[in-house]
Amino acid sequence: MASLKDRIKSDLTDAMRARDDVRKGTLRMTLSAIGTAEVAGSAAKELSDDEVITVLTREVKRRREAAEAFRAGGRADSAQREEAEAAIISEYLPAQLSGEELAQLVDQAVAEAGAESPRDMGKVMKVLQPKVAGRAEGRVVADAVKQRLTT
Repeated sequence: MASLKDRIKSDLTDAMRARDDVRKGTLRMTLSAIGTAEVAGSAAKELSDDEVITVLTREVKRRREAAEAFRAGGRADSAQREEAEAAIISEYLPAQLSGEELAQLVDQAVAEAGAESPRDMGKVMKVLQPKVAGRAEGRVVADAVKQRLTT
């Protein structure tokens, strides 16, 4: 089975053949971000698929934040481009958790961590983060945990 990085490289080649400039540019930037992550730190190494998913999640978040900033600045065209790039990168991420699935995982993590108040949020997040990695944005997860611990 090919790695996620190999799949992105293959799709980049297909986008070049199809002359799909938006997809081609987005996939090139994504591979560049993956390459940067591979050489960061003390020793260069090939990233695992889980580590690539972490990079992709970060890139999608950056695009969404940029789109919000462009909209606030009245630049709808740039915001649309950022959203299109986020959608392309999202294709490589695992399916996102539904609200119900996230609530269920939050309940399990709260029970597992023995959390009782909002002060225990860090314990819950430590338990929950590996279970939702790449399948839900950190801010959404934190909001769900905070809501659960305050009720």
